[in-house]
This record gives sequence, C-alpha cells and structure tokens, in this order.
Amino acid sequence: MTDGIQYWAVIPAAGIGRRMGADIPKQYLELSGKTVLEHTLDALYSRPELAGLVLVVDDQPVVKDIVRRYTQRKLILARGGKERCHSVLNGLQALHSHARPDDWVLVHDAARPCVRFSDLGYLLESVSNSASGGLLGLPVCDTMKRADADGRISATVDRAGLWRAFTPQMFRFGPLEAALHQALDDGFEVTDEASAMEHAGHCPLLVEGHADNIKITRPEDLPLAEYFLAQQGRL
Repeated sequence: MTDGIQYWAVIPAAGIGRRMGADIPKQYLELSGKTVLEHTLDALYSRPELAGLVLVVDDQPVVKDIVRRYTQRKLILARGGKERCHSVLNGLQALHSHARPDDWVLVHDAARPCVRFSDLGYLLESVSNSASGGLLGLPVCDTMKRADADGRISATVDRAGLWRAFTPQMFRFGPLEAALHQALDDGFEVTDEASAMEHAGHCPLLVEGHADNIKITRPEDLPLAEYFLAQQGRL
C-alpha cells in the first residue's frame, strides 16, 4: 500500500428496509445481542488500515448509543439522503476536511454484517494497485433466467462472466465523488458505486469474496447471518 495514502469507509445506514416488515430499519434489528449495524462496524474496524469511518444515518434514537461504543478511531456522522447514492455523496462531503482526492474510500452496506475480515484485507491488497478501484463479488454459479412482464421465462442467460456484486466497493475519493455527481446529472440510475464509476468510463476490478457476505433483506436472513457470524467465530 502506498505511503501517505489513507483508507476510509462510508456506511450508508439511512435506509428503511421495507421488505423486512419490521417496526424499525433492518440495520437496527438485534442480531445476537448487538444491532446488525454494530456487527458491520465491528467488521470494518477490524482492519487497522482504516483511518476512520463515516456513518450516514437518519434520526433513529439508537444511533447515539451505538456511536458511544466506537471511540477507538475517527467516526464521523453524516445525514442520510433521498436515495443510497445521495447518502453516499453526503458521506463523501463529510470527508472533505479529512481525506485527499487520491485517498481510498470503501463503501459498505450497513446490512452486510458478515463480511469476512480476510475478504476486507484481500480487497485492500488487490485494489490498492488498481487505477479504477474495485469491489468484492462472486461469480454466478446458478442458471440465469430472464423473465417477461408476466413472470414467464423469456430467455436463459449465459452466466459466463456474470458476477454478483457485493460490498465493500473501493474507489479513490475524488473520482468516486465526481462519478456519482456525473451519474446524477446525466439522469443515470445508480444501482451501486461501481455502476457510477462504469458510467464515468472506469472498469473496476472484481475481487472474489465469500458467499456468506449476505445482505440482510428479509426476516429469514437474520438467523442465517447469525449462523455465518458463529462460523466465523465472531459471536
């Protein structure tokens, strides 16, 4: 890793998570004695390379209690935006007085608490020498189908070269901020940070991670996440 370059993380944690059907956003649900968000923070703070972290949140009362538990390194709060991309931009804005344009930023979903410490290290090692950044992911192994408007199969899609995109997604601070602004100005639908970088002409590196880096979306994902955390020795 290059001397003088710092590494930061941005966690957009202002989503509602309607598919969970819970009374509170999914990132604040309990998972083995902690909130989902705390397990996510623990994973990122396991990497000593990170100089600090930006937590992009809403006005949930539990946030203050969570923040008090993380004082070992810089933790910056930012306000959530209308969509995920706006929240990430708010997080980057909060970094302006701390980070340089060529610093690295890892954007990670608040609802991915099971990302492995080793995968984070592999991402940092692999992407630090990549001009266009990169992200964790996994090659698709299932047969892929395309559906029509009625839910019927319209085609079987060749899975060769297809990957599932995970987070963290790691890019230089300046180019990432510029790419997100450009995508929004162009009316481009930003599905993740990599899509904004692709729209700006970059070709991010895909770094193979593990399948247990799940995104908690539905109620049945909570016990699965608990199982994965236990298998990793984190409970």
